[in-house]
This record gives sequence, structure tokens and C-alpha cells, in this order.
Amino acid sequence: MGVSNVKQWSRIVNEALDRAFFTAKFLCLLHVSNTYLCTVALAHGPSMLPTLNLSGDLILADRLSVRFGKVGPGDIVLVRSPQNPRKIITKRVVGMGGDRVTFSVDPKDSRRCETVVVPEGHVWIAGDNIYASTDSRNFGAVPYGLLQGKVFWRNRSHLKQKIGAKRSFKRVICFAGPLVQGSRKFFELMVENLQGGWFGSPSMHY
Repeated sequence: MGVSNVKQWSRIVNEALDRAFFTAKFLCLLHVSNTYLCTVALAHGPSMLPTLNLSGDLILADRLSVRFGKVGPGDIVLVRSPQNPRKIITKRVVGMGGDRVTFSVDPKDSRRCETVVVPEGHVWIAGDNIYASTDSRNFGAVPYGLLQGKVFWRNRSHLKQKIGAKRSFKRVICFAGPLVQGSRKFFELMVENLQGGWFGSPSMHY
């Protein structure tokens, strides 16, 4: 009887350890995917109207494009705010290092304009809604190293719309989908973990 109980408890312990190891590997995969491949964010606010929704859009941002310098004027990016490093903002790239950028000092007065040359290693960012955006017009060009990712997909409630890239949702998940059974479940867990703050990534305010 004693030997039978030991074997039973041994099986239970082994099964628990197997599940614990699987869970740990899965969470590591989520962390690596979020940190180095692509990240999920919730963006809301007025500064990127009408491109992004005021009440909130779910967006995906590619981190590899930033690492390999595949970011240029016109791209929507996630940027660590130079005014508050704990905050991530969503803006559009207007100019890269060496570019000349002309901007309106006062959006209500189109005659007040200035032209600047973006320093090398920096980018000039702006919100699509210049009437309600804090951007490079306020704090100047930002170092390229503050870029966190390039947005390529967003979901506005029932509406799914790609931004910039022509890749489908299935191709978005291909980075880590094959490693986890059920790529849709993988995506859902990434969203849940983001909302729970597991990765320390706040919702995007722009």
C-alpha cells in the first residue's frame, strides 16, 4: 500500500513539474516575442486622428524594423517619450537624420512656420492631428534609440485594418505561431498579458 502511494505521488509530482516547465517556456516565449519580435499595444487619444481611433485601437508593432533601420518618413511608430521615459507614445515619422522639416509653430496660424534640419541619429515625429498633439514641435527631434517599434496592423473594435505593410494577420503571427500550438491562442495570451502588465508595457497614450 505504501509503495503504491509513493508511485501515485511520484506521477502527480512529475506531471506538475512537466506543466510548470511548459508554462515557464511558454511565458519565456511570450516575453522574447514581445521584446524582440513584435509587441501588442492599446492606443488611444486624439493626436493620431483620424488614422487611429480616439477611444482606442489594438495595434501590433514590429520591433525588427527599428533594429535593422527599416523606418522612414510616413511610418507610424511607438516611441519612448523624451519627456516621460515611463510613457510610450504613438506618432508618425516626418523626417530622418539630415532631412529638412518645415512645420507650423501655431496650427491656428499657417503663416508661422519654421524649418529645421533633423540631426543625424534622430527622427522628427508628429501626430496626424496637429491641433491636439505633443510631438517634435514641442520637444524637438528624438534620438533614434527611443523608437520601440513600427506599427503595421491595428484593430478598431470589429474593424481590422492594416497600416503600411501588406502582410496578413496570419503572417503577423508567423514569428512565434509554429512554436505554440494554436497561433490565435498565442495572440490572445499576448493581449491578456499586456493588459495585465506582465511585460511592463503600458497602454499607448498619444
